[in-house]
Amino acid sequence: MSESKSQSNADRSAKTRQLLGMKGAASGETSIWKIRLQLMKPITWIPLIWGVVCGAASSGNYTWTLENVLKSAACMLLAGPILAGYTQTLNEYYDREIDAVNEPYRPIPSGAIPLPQVITQIWVLMIAGLGLAIALDKWAGNQFPTISVTAVLGIIIAYIYSAPPLKLKQNGWLGGYALGASYIAFPWCTGHALFGELNAQVIVFTVVYSLAGLGIAIINDFKSVEGDKQFGLKSLPVVFGVKKAAWICAGMIDIFQVAIAAYLIYLHQNLYAAILLLLVIPQITLQDMYFLRDPLENDVKYQASAQPFLVLGMLVAGIALGHSGV
Repeated sequence: MSESKSQSNADRSAKTRQLLGMKGAASGETSIWKIRLQLMKPITWIPLIWGVVCGAASSGNYTWTLENVLKSAACMLLAGPILAGYTQTLNEYYDREIDAVNEPYRPIPSGAIPLPQVITQIWVLMIAGLGLAIALDKWAGNQFPTISVTAVLGIIIAYIYSAPPLKLKQNGWLGGYALGASYIAFPWCTGHALFGELNAQVIVFTVVYSLAGLGIAIINDFKSVEGDKQFGLKSLPVVFGVKKAAWICAGMIDIFQVAIAAYLIYLHQNLYAAILLLLVIPQITLQDMYFLRDPLENDVKYQASAQPFLVLGMLVAGIALGHSGV
């Protein structure tokens, strides 16, 4: 009886992982809407939604009114389900041969959805994203269409990341940074532009923070080492080996958060800098406990345990920027 219950729980867990776009998933889904959701990998929306929150905080102008809550919700919809969903669907389309080796349970290699329907989904999400970005610029009263331009840049980066001939993901550094910027810089700048004036200082700040995001992006490459080798993708675990790439990954995550804390001290936001540094300590501890010991086995466990400290640190930095009046 307990064995049957355990198997049932394992099946449910595998189906949940498939729906969210996580490693260790199950195949066999028949609902077309669930399959479309799988293509969009909902688990990847969270950092972008959080980036919008950080951008709103860094503007220094966010207040808890109904209109601002609705604006934020629309911006989160843009950054997460729509444009992150577009990016992931596009990546699934161009990575279908690699996924057949690394993750054969994914919707395209498993044959759960035909390619013409995938292409239609890519176009629908892209057009919806552009339309919502234009609407948000008008709602925010932006004289320059900052949100629309950011959305266009994000769409272009997503395309050249996944599609030939450039296919940035073939290069571990360029591809990793493109992902890091997508997770941090683009949603942060969008949230900031929704409630304040986006300036060069904030852009540079988010660009530097995205280097920590590069470290996070590298973690996703460890599950794909065999397929990446087979198809000639030069991810950092392929180029440097698993152990060395794990150290590079951890170093990027930690060093650039410390650099951001140093900048907050320069802005005289000492309390926020201290909080950010304190949040780096458990990340280093969890890297030693899980990730650096066995990156292939513990990548998901490490992300689940350490990333809350990283994203909380992003919000601390955003609030500090808002208070500094940058």
